[in-house]
Amino acid sequence: MDPFASSIRAALASHTGLDEGELRLESPRDAALGDYAFPCFPLAKALRKAPPAIATDLATGLAESLSGIEVLATGPYLNFRVERGLLASTVIGMISEAQQAGRPWGASDEGAGRTVVLDFSSPNIAKPMSVGHLRSTVIGAAIQRLHDALGYETVGINHIGDWGSQFGKLVAAVNRWGETVELEEDPIISLLALYVRYHEEEQDDPTLKEEGRAAFRELESGEDGAVRAIWRHLTELSLGEFDKLYSRLGVTFDEVRGESFYETHLEGTVKRVETTGITEMSEGALIVDLSETEKNMPPCLLRKTDGTTLYATRDLAAVFHRHQLYNFERCLYMVGSDQKLHFRQLKGVLARMGLDWEQRVEHIAFGMLRLPEGKMSTRAGRVVFLDDVLDRAVEEARRIIAEKNPSLEGADEVAEAVGVGAVVFNDLKRERVKDVEFVWEEVLSFEGETGPYVQYTHARLSSILRKGAEAGEVPSEPQALDGALLADAAPLLMALLRFPDVLRSAAAHAEPSEVVSWLLAFCRETNAWYGRNRVLGQESALTGARLALIQCSKLVIASSLQLIGVAAPEEM
Repeated sequence: MDPFASSIRAALASHTGLDEGELRLESPRDAALGDYAFPCFPLAKALRKAPPAIATDLATGLAESLSGIEVLATGPYLNFRVERGLLASTVIGMISEAQQAGRPWGASDEGAGRTVVLDFSSPNIAKPMSVGHLRSTVIGAAIQRLHDALGYETVGINHIGDWGSQFGKLVAAVNRWGETVELEEDPIISLLALYVRYHEEEQDDPTLKEEGRAAFRELESGEDGAVRAIWRHLTELSLGEFDKLYSRLGVTFDEVRGESFYETHLEGTVKRVETTGITEMSEGALIVDLSETEKNMPPCLLRKTDGTTLYATRDLAAVFHRHQLYNFERCLYMVGSDQKLHFRQLKGVLARMGLDWEQRVEHIAFGMLRLPEGKMSTRAGRVVFLDDVLDRAVEEARRIIAEKNPSLEGADEVAEAVGVGAVVFNDLKRERVKDVEFVWEEVLSFEGETGPYVQYTHARLSSILRKGAEAGEVPSEPQALDGALLADAAPLLMALLRFPDVLRSAAAHAEPSEVVSWLLAFCRETNAWYGRNRVLGQESALTGARLALIQCSKLVIASSLQLIGVAAPEEM
């Protein structure tokens, strides 16, 4: 998508005899040296020359081959600088063309015909969605949008935790104390209270513990009786509450399936693994020895001595089912780093089975989110509800709007967009593998490298375009643009030109923070450029050129924010 990089690589290939795919261009450490750099070190052995001599020899011939691109040998590097008028007209023309085609800048069809399955969010039924669920939810949704932009067929799956012994405990708690809570009016808070009360009282009440076990035995038996009816109702109540939060976050799923869906698949899953001859019995349990796949790897337990299966068995059933349905190119699991062993074991079983698609299954690990007082625990009742976080952020946004722009139309809608955006952006701006300590003051900050800063930059550019239109000043059409008037905007233009590579890299690495880092740097550069250059009320050609750049910058900021799930308000 970068025509200048393509031309430079083609010219280098012609003059060196190397394949274009082997030629790696870099960004010069000092932007004053040029827009692209080629290190000549890889050529030294083949040409039997020092890299500085190679750069000098190649510079003259390349300059003759590259129209509109200056070539300069600087030590062991070849630096390339695009003529400023050509750079501006090309970049603005390409972004305008994409807009007219209804395609965001950077989007492509390179993934056409290939499917990416994404497993993310995955809250537990009857438990609140805490800030701990935010990471998987927003990281997964952003990675799905990145792949959507590249033309992949994506399938976002919410693998709900709706199975396990805890549901027997909850049924027992509902039967004991259900009338003491407002289950229908406030289901999640009520279920949390019941869950905490159960664990407080079971130690001193053996009959309560037995009631929980009996309820889960009935649930596992498949009997469609009172226990299953309560379990089904709790599931429906919880999903309804989850959907309210997903709506606020702008997150949707293509499939919502609980662990219970795979109960009927478990026997077939175990048999499929057994058929490959890799299982063995160990102290009455069915296991797969994984020491061959990784040194000191613990075995994967498929079935316990009492005949019951485990989480690993259900995940194997799920991945078999997903591969059968979608024949995926990638199957991505957005799950915390504390589950690394589980996914190494899952992939180890697939590898020992000889499945050639094992490498397509990826654990997209992320760091844990912790409270200052320690790890969050639903059992102990130590949890920060996600909807409370969003509400506080929106209230802070509303306060700032009332203070700085009290006459803003649609202030409540803008406050929601800014507040929720602040929370999402705060999470995605970090490399996902890093642990995050949840600090209210940091999450709710509207200054510095934050979502509101990027949103305000977008709103500021929107305001310039509106004021220009009111004064009869509009962006120049690409074919009429005098690109030389934007010579001082080269850093902005190069950043825009490189964005498609950022998008591809972020998708390949499953790393939304790459887009966020680009956004922050681009907004800093945009605001600095705007601070140095008056846009409106200048000579017609100059105003038109600058408005064209403003328009392209606004479009790309908006589409980039959309990729990470943050709104782009026109006014703030």
